Amino acid sequence: MKHWAIAVLAILGCGLRAQAPAQVVDTTVCDVVKKPAPFDGKMVRIKGTVVAGLDEFVIKDAADPNCGFQVNAIWLAYPQGAKGKAGPAAMVQVQPARNFSGQYAPPARTPVALDKSKDFKQFDSLLAQTHQKGSDVCLGCVRYEVTATLVGRLDAVADATLKRDASGKILGFGGFGNMNAYPARLVLQSVSDVTPKEIDYSKIDDATKGNPVQELSLPGSTPLPLAPGPPVNDPYGTLETVQKIIQTMPDSPAKDQALKAAAAYAKERDHNGVTIGFGTTNEAAARDAAGTKDSPDGILFNCTFNSDKLPGPALGLALAHIGEHVVDLRNPTPQNLGAPPILLESDGWVVAVVTAIGGGVRFVTMPGGYELWDGNWPMASRNDQMAAGLKDFLNNEAMLSQ
Repeated sequence: MKHWAIAVLAILGCGLRAQAPAQVVDTTVCDVVKKPAPFDGKMVRIKGTVVAGLDEFVIKDAADPNCGFQVNAIWLAYPQGAKGKAGPAAMVQVQPARNFSGQYAPPARTPVALDKSKDFKQFDSLLAQTHQKGSDVCLGCVRYEVTATLVGRLDAVADATLKRDASGKILGFGGFGNMNAYPARLVLQSVSDVTPKEIDYSKIDDATKGNPVQELSLPGSTPLPLAPGPPVNDPYGTLETVQKIIQTMPDSPAKDQALKAAAAYAKERDHNGVTIGFGTTNEAAARDAAGTKDSPDGILFNCTFNSDKLPGPALGLALAHIGEHVVDLRNPTPQNLGAPPILLESDGWVVAVVTAIGGGVRFVTMPGGYELWDGNWPMASRNDQMAAGLKDFLNNEAMLSQ
């Protein structure tokens, strides 16, 4: 009996040791981005600045935001079921379909329990507050960025690039977050030392002062209201309006690209592997696993929109933006095959602003207060001003570089 008891205690002791808290490694965003794979599965502590936007929810380095890589940030996610309020307004994730012909083994990851402390609630609340002044369409614009100490599980891959054959067909999967473009993702366990910084939108607020509320409409038709947003169960009505707006535009390569973006989604009740969903976009969900539906090419493109963050015309422009991402990922042109995320993100914003201009929107602002479109710009300088604003946004806010 004594030996039996000793054996049981030994087994229980092993179990207790196996459940001991994982050691937390102190690191920086730039160190992770430089060589992410060795951090995979580790619990880390990072001092970083969190930025939320249209299709980003990322951590940039608090000391040196420009790490010198194509992707200079870590994607941030809450554990599944966290029910947080902050996060991207829209995103697309690429996932193997049930009939995927390649090899795919879903990674096994240790669950993370989120500490919903007072610090977390403050952190989440700050990042969920939107910028609501002015009469511009501000796509995914939040009021604050937040610097904090973040602890969580670091998921990482050596290369976030989607693996393709010579024809461009996707054979393997890489990273995390929007477009699966991020080589590292932090699944948050706890947050502390929360320091908010209010983002300066005064330039665009002054430019739009006294102008009527923005609307997206067909010539001679009833505009889509700015608020409240379209019903979440009818994205196809908004998508149909977007398609009609683009069709009325003068012929140009930009119009052709916008039409392709709007056509990326399946028609209602059809299934082409591209889904439109509404809800939270901030959780590390089951998208790491293979899907339960088939797709014509064995790939699923899961497009999720947070309608609370996309009132009125913003949803239509977000549909155009994310549709362009689907086109670039699913059927890349030769020049876009293997293109860095900064070029794909630029394509999405260009299609969004083309749609806005076609729908009579006079002002479009990007997160961080960057001006993408101003109908008062002189005709001769519009392209240059748009390009300059987009470049600054991509480098300084979206944390992407060539």
